[in-house]
Amino acid sequence: MKILVINAGSSSLKYQLYNMNDESVLAKGLVERIGMDSSILTHKPAGKQEVSEVSEILEHITAIRKVLSMLTHEEHGVIASIEEIQAVGHRVVHGGEAFKASALVDDAAKAEIRRLFDLAPLHNPASMMGIKAAETNMPNVPQVVVFDTAFHQTMPEKSYLYAIPRVLYNKYKVRRYGAHGTSHEYVSQAAATFLDKPIEELKIITCHIGNGASVTAVQGGQSVDTSMGMTPLEGLMMGTRSGDLDPAIVPYVMNKEELSVSEVNSMLNKHSGLLAISGVSSDMREITEGMDKGEANATLAFEMYEYRLRKYIGSYAAAMNGVDVLVFTAGVGENSVVLRQKVLEQLTFLGVKLDAELNAIRSGEPRRISAPDSRVEVLVIPTNEELVIARDTHNIVTAANQQ
Repeated sequence: MKILVINAGSSSLKYQLYNMNDESVLAKGLVERIGMDSSILTHKPAGKQEVSEVSEILEHITAIRKVLSMLTHEEHGVIASIEEIQAVGHRVVHGGEAFKASALVDDAAKAEIRRLFDLAPLHNPASMMGIKAAETNMPNVPQVVVFDTAFHQTMPEKSYLYAIPRVLYNKYKVRRYGAHGTSHEYVSQAAATFLDKPIEELKIITCHIGNGASVTAVQGGQSVDTSMGMTPLEGLMMGTRSGDLDPAIVPYVMNKEELSVSEVNSMLNKHSGLLAISGVSSDMREITEGMDKGEANATLAFEMYEYRLRKYIGSYAAAMNGVDVLVFTAGVGENSVVLRQKVLEQLTFLGVKLDAELNAIRSGEPRRISAPDSRVEVLVIPTNEELVIARDTHNIVTAANQQ
């Protein structure tokens, strides 16, 4: 079965085409600047040269059409016709309480995703555009939605409820949902496989550290707590997001600066985090470069970022009464040698012992960076959310075809 995996943003669309016979990636690519007359499609077929095309792409329907045209292109394509694509899998950030697992796309699923627009206003509407675009271009191909929140639906009430009037949960489902669930699920399972141990016997803390960042406590293969909340704003300090803060700050600043709800929401989501403290960048690479040059604001931004990450790791070790495995993943987690070093040097109370030489190695493969006598296994595992989406899509469509 060949499966097209789509991750649609408001002005972008990432894609990968999988051959599920061996889980190989036949092609992958990115459409950027959707809505403009200078949109860019970058396409990388397996075993061939990457190609780019600049054209007018005003909406997602055209973007998908361009992708399908590239996938079937005589020179740059990897399939003979669109009919070879037997299913489409979509990444959707927020599934609320309705989706505890991935699901086939039908009218009820689409209605629920729309109802959740308020909980993920930057993501769910874009996902819906991707779903509609795929339906328009491939009307008879089954589609599956895979939710970032689904993995966290195993959290107990003590983890997901907020200490606010219960009526707000009963009426509006105000609660912790988390995000990055496909990544946390993938790397926790990959960690158990790497260590050749049953995941049911492990206490794992997974750190998905990218521009958006979250930490999850995984006990016995299930998420029992996670740092992101009702929305992806809560938790760690991130590239442009504030993370945890005193809720009273919001009305206070709104009153002092005469800000609207949308303006303060934009401030906390797009103009805070590393960008706000450093004053120059939301990119950890540039923050690290600035720190190396002795720039005070870059140094402070890094120290705040590392400190908050370390606090969450410590709290989740307490939540599970111990930790067997600590996993770093995503762009910063996989590539920032100095961040991992600074975090792990301050976790010796947990029995963590870093091997500096192993930590300095850059590799695209799962690897151990803890010393042989470390009581906690520390791993770096490249995440693969697209593969999780492809696997779920394959399993769901296969089961539906057998009914």
